[in-house]
Amino acid sequence: MNTVETPSGISISGLNKAFGDTKVLKDISLDIAPGERVVVIGPSGTGKSTLLRCLNFLDRPDSGTIRVGDLTVDANKASRAEILALRRRTSFVFQNYALFANKTARQNITQALITVKGLSKAEAITRADAILLETGLAEKANSYPAALSGGQQQRVGIGRAMALDADLMLFDEPTSALDPEWVGEVLDLMRRVAEKSQTMLIVTHEMQFAREIADRIIFMADGHIVEQGSPKQLLENPQDPRTKAFLRRVA
Repeated sequence: MNTVETPSGISISGLNKAFGDTKVLKDISLDIAPGERVVVIGPSGTGKSTLLRCLNFLDRPDSGTIRVGDLTVDANKASRAEILALRRRTSFVFQNYALFANKTARQNITQALITVKGLSKAEAITRADAILLETGLAEKANSYPAALSGGQQQRVGIGRAMALDADLMLFDEPTSALDPEWVGEVLDLMRRVAEKSQTMLIVTHEMQFAREIADRIIFMADGHIVEQGSPKQLLENPQDPRTKAFLRRVA
């Protein structure tokens, strides 16, 4: 796929990451078009979550470049200002929600808007309340995470990411920590986000959801992108033996 030249295009080139002697990402290169929904699948421990974390420097890559629109960040010489600028253009939905336990649902969203986007408190509250209404949580605005179900907590987490209006939303196994009864409401909200032509990179083990929502599915193994294609192509006619073996297991 050719590098996208539009302002909201995403380009990842030569991304590497090791933890000690273990190489987790091995020369990952990937382009994502504006509005494209890319789903990453693969065995546990193959670098999927690390890829997402490196894209906004939650984990600092050892080498490689990340371009979002007109911003290019080189891992070898990224400044604090460049990393902050990259984080303003990406938003992250964590598998374990990552909400502040001492802040209400509204405050969890306003905190991000004030800190990352520089909004005033009044502007942040207005935006947060609109997001809570959109996510079906308006009546939970003053509730703390402990008083929310797992599904509601994750919807707050997605709402927080939505509020940032980022060029790229990153979803790291957003349903893996949920009890089965809460999975559907989170996936439904993600579908609504996708309908807005939001560019999304999603790590998930929900194969049916991947088939429904993805424009493209990437299969990762051993720190590499092994193969990629449309949902129909990759899920129904995989070419690599590792992809075939993985799909047999999850089926």
